[in-house]
Amino acid sequence: MPHDEHRTVDFFTEDALPAPRVAPADAEHIAAQHLGIDARAEALGSQQDANFLLRDENGSAAAVLKIANPAFGAVEIEAQDAAADLVSSAHPELRIATVLRCPDGSPRRAAVDTESGPAVARLLRHLPGGTLSGPRHLSPGTVAAMGTIAGKVSTALRDFRHPGLDRVLQWDPRHADRVVARLARHIGEPDRRAAVHAATAEAWAHVERLAEALPPQAVHLDLTDDNLIRRPDSRPPLPDGVIDFGDVTTSWAVGELAVSISSMLHHDGVEPHHVLPAVRAFHAVRPLSPEEAEALWPLVVLRAACLVVSGRHQTAVDGDNAYAEAALDREWRIFEQAVQLPLAVMTRLVGDAIGLADEPARADSPPLPLLRDLPADDIAVVDLSTDADAMDDGAWSDAGAEARLAAAALADGAAAVATRYARARLSQAPALAGVSPATVPTGIDLWLGRDAVVQAPAAGKVLAAAPGRVEMTYGPQVLELSFPRSIAPVVGAGATVRASADLVRLPSGTSVRVALRAAGSPDVPPLVRPEYASGWLALTADPAPLLGLPIVGRAARADLLDRRDAVFATVQGHYYADPPRIERGWRHHLLSTDGRAYLDIVNNVTPLGHSHPRVEQAVSRQLRRLNTNSRFHYASVVEFTERLAALLPEPLDTVFLVNSGSEAVDLGLRLAIGASGNDDVVALREAYHGWTYASDAVSTSLQDNPNALATRPSWVHTVDSPNSYRGRHRGSDAVRYGPEAVAVIDELAAAGRPAGAFIGETFYGNAGGVALPDGYLAQVYAAVRRHGGLAVADEVQVGYGRLGHWFWGFEQQGVVPDIVCVAKAMGNGHPLGAVITSRSVAERYREQGYFFSSTGGSPVSSTVGLTVLDALRDEDLQGNAVRVGGHLKRRMEDLAHRYDIIGAVHGSGLYLGLELVRDRVTLEPATEETAELCDRMLDLGVIVQPTGDHLNILKIKPPLCIDTAAADFFTAMLDLALTQLGHGRTR
Repeated sequence: MPHDEHRTVDFFTEDALPAPRVAPADAEHIAAQHLGIDARAEALGSQQDANFLLRDENGSAAAVLKIANPAFGAVEIEAQDAAADLVSSAHPELRIATVLRCPDGSPRRAAVDTESGPAVARLLRHLPGGTLSGPRHLSPGTVAAMGTIAGKVSTALRDFRHPGLDRVLQWDPRHADRVVARLARHIGEPDRRAAVHAATAEAWAHVERLAEALPPQAVHLDLTDDNLIRRPDSRPPLPDGVIDFGDVTTSWAVGELAVSISSMLHHDGVEPHHVLPAVRAFHAVRPLSPEEAEALWPLVVLRAACLVVSGRHQTAVDGDNAYAEAALDREWRIFEQAVQLPLAVMTRLVGDAIGLADEPARADSPPLPLLRDLPADDIAVVDLSTDADAMDDGAWSDAGAEARLAAAALADGAAAVATRYARARLSQAPALAGVSPATVPTGIDLWLGRDAVVQAPAAGKVLAAAPGRVEMTYGPQVLELSFPRSIAPVVGAGATVRASADLVRLPSGTSVRVALRAAGSPDVPPLVRPEYASGWLALTADPAPLLGLPIVGRAARADLLDRRDAVFATVQGHYYADPPRIERGWRHHLLSTDGRAYLDIVNNVTPLGHSHPRVEQAVSRQLRRLNTNSRFHYASVVEFTERLAALLPEPLDTVFLVNSGSEAVDLGLRLAIGASGNDDVVALREAYHGWTYASDAVSTSLQDNPNALATRPSWVHTVDSPNSYRGRHRGSDAVRYGPEAVAVIDELAAAGRPAGAFIGETFYGNAGGVALPDGYLAQVYAAVRRHGGLAVADEVQVGYGRLGHWFWGFEQQGVVPDIVCVAKAMGNGHPLGAVITSRSVAERYREQGYFFSSTGGSPVSSTVGLTVLDALRDEDLQGNAVRVGGHLKRRMEDLAHRYDIIGAVHGSGLYLGLELVRDRVTLEPATEETAELCDRMLDLGVIVQPTGDHLNILKIKPPLCIDTAAADFFTAMLDLALTQLGHGRTR
């Protein structure tokens, strides 16, 4: 083919566009002879061009050699290079693969001969970092970054004009219908070919209707995961580079975003709703018009269809193209994801994401009620939401909960029972699920307590009538009735009926579903997943008016978080950037208002499990009788403190009751300083003890306070964190921590400042459940006591049976402290803390005045404390920590053998830590990877959070009632997430 520099390609006049056949040796020759660079060439994949990475004699990347398809004219190449230069100039924060230039400014570009014909070869800037290609899950930040880049490129090219843009490409969505029609014959499977044809026809009809309102401009048209380059060492991978301007042309501007979105859909775990951050990010840079928002998802479908047919075509005409062959499976996955939901649903979600959604449709009040002679006052409405009292005591997890609640209401005299439209049903939530369940109803379910006639509420046409089903028009909507298939309607399809006409007669005990959907809309499932609910519900309306019931208002999703930030001090942070709204807990599950059950892996505040019936009943009973302060004389405070003291060895026999762990530590330090007469305190580094003045003073966790070590008051002295995994002394060398801490204590005494107290967690909780070196506390306690000080044990996190083999952490060390501080687990979520010490130490407090806590030791708090101790004993939860905790640790250790990123599994019982590292030798913390993993685990139904000074340890401290099934679910989701996030297997 002669190489006309003014020629531009027209795909529909070409038989095929196979990539030029150029071997690496040929590429090296072209680079040397035509472009003046001696280098070793490594082939890079491409659909229609030939690309090579050129390395210099040291092996460093020098440039990319791109040999364009012979079908592309020189003017097209010039346009591509000019577009790249323009984007680079407009957005210097982006790295762009621009053409390299000679000293005189001319591009390093030449016309060359190839086996496939004359072509244009040029040198492009190499961008290190690698692409986003591959199956790795794309986290929300990565998705948003892709959308931002697409928006920036779009704005930079908006006014770009060049004759080389006047080309007809198979990738231009303006020609998608023709491309599919021409190439679909290459899809060998008839069912897949038919699916592509059908999806293309539907999507093209939508786009064609909007085409006049879609602004055209110059577009890159290939801002995919293959062509976006991640910033080197970014974790998670974030793109900042753009390569391959080979598809630059003029097309609809919104196509830029559609192309980028489509490339996300093949990644592991990515569903259509996961791409919405890209839509929001693009819109923030380059606002979408209402018409563009409406066209976006149909364009995604068209792009997917073109990918499928073009991939099959390319492998047919270019059989040696391994790049095209390897892409076939992911291209089909892109198509499957793109058509997974109706266009109308995804279009609504896009509109919602950028604030362009319309108000939901409403049903008019009918001339007649749907149920003849059954007034609304006789219909009981059952609430199945997370907020419903009917969901108490784990009732939501009963598979027959809905029918049971309906039967109870009917037994109480209701003529019928109705559910609520659009209110997520917790009763539909499985306890353990890696994918959110369909919980949002698109209609109303009715249970009838007496015979009823369903009549036409207004005149209309019967669209469908069959056993178990009737559909008729209702104004601009379609009324759908579903009932048992054993019942036949009394009208026929096609009949025009007046208001009051009988539709179906239902006997008592029948259930019937009532729904309204927009005429012409696709079929709507009875229940839909929360992520897609706004899209589906936009196709429906609340049928409550047909029953004489009030319409249910739609709750604003983001409003509550905004209100929190407006009045609640933001330093009191919340888990997750976009947290689920949790309004209920049960055992080891946390339940959101979307009707999803999350496995709770972090809550050591509730050892018995959430909403424990015995605690709730005991608190309610006590609140009905008395709640006051501990200066009054009542039995529960005596009984509780006796029980608590009996759990500790001699001489720890005297109890102070407070409200929190911070208060307990604060009081423990005051007791030690008062009893010893010495003000100085020795504390461990990398520890957290609380937020009061004294407890914060001895807290040295850099994550809780980045300036912790620099801002300690002069009376606090710190010693090395005795971390045998990543501390200064590791493994068997960890025995050196004890003598070194003793030396610090001795030096303080020699300097005339003997420590009045040593405080430390007895099992290193804040560091992820790392056991202290054997004998450590014995040495340190002896040293501080030798100089007149006291040993203060912080058992707030690890005490109360959580360690499994020991009720108290200090038992693992074989020591007895002088003062024990405990909280969290004591109240199972109720604010309760305690300090236990000897009578002699407690009496010395009188020298500082008196002690009083208004609610510490109140009748309610004491009752809660007693109930928790009873349940711990009666349910053998410490034993469960041994059994399930041991099983869970073994499962995580199995994962550690398969994933290099798992450096260690720490802990005992149900206080465990999974430490993530980038290198098992250097132990470089995998901080960002841990944060990304936690976010992915939330998506998979698990709430887990990081801990440690580097926030690279998963803290695993679930309610002690967790069972083996839940432990297995956690490790299965962890396994899945690690794979999806690309952490790979070591063997």
